[in-house]
Amino acid sequence: MATEIPKRSRMPLVPALEVVRALRTSEVLVTTMGTAREWPRLGDHPLDFHYIPSAMGQSSTIALGIALAQPKRNVIAFTGDGSLLMNLGCLVTIAASGVKNLTLIAIDNGHYEVTGGQRTAASLTSTDFAGLATAAGFQSVSMFDDLIDWQNGAAAVFHLPGPRFVSLIVEPIGGDYFLNPPGPMGPRLERFREALKA
Repeated sequence: MATEIPKRSRMPLVPALEVVRALRTSEVLVTTMGTAREWPRLGDHPLDFHYIPSAMGQSSTIALGIALAQPKRNVIAFTGDGSLLMNLGCLVTIAASGVKNLTLIAIDNGHYEVTGGQRTAASLTSTDFAGLATAAGFQSVSMFDDLIDWQNGAAAVFHLPGPRFVSLIVEPIGGDYFLNPPGPMGPRLERFREALKA
């Protein structure tokens, strides 16, 4: 029987996402699951890849495909800790690809945020996602559990050699398990394609 690890410092999710929003310029940004619920509430950008909000575990590989196809454009992907558990192989795949223009941000709140708030197995162990990314071969790995540290350090992180992995230790939102549909697919994809040409 696993014993619960003592609680660690955690930052609020939305202000942590706002740090990325403030720094983001022309990067493609891929969301699924919990961040697919919160990110659209912060704004709407033509390079937001927000079409498959329930594709648990797949934001990392979708982002990898975009990064490989668009090597001159930086790509940021949000993945939850539960999603990352479902697709741990993505870490090795990304590192082995040789891609330099990808930043994978793991939102670690210890819960399956949009499927009912169940605890993840990783929340009951000493699972170190940053350590897993290091072992997989990521060029740059960072971890933040304090909002002020993240606000002060985020810009430097995005200038580190890629691929980059960032673990953000955040508080769960809780209680809000609904994912809004992203809207009509055709016009959104056309807008995304046009934005990629810029």
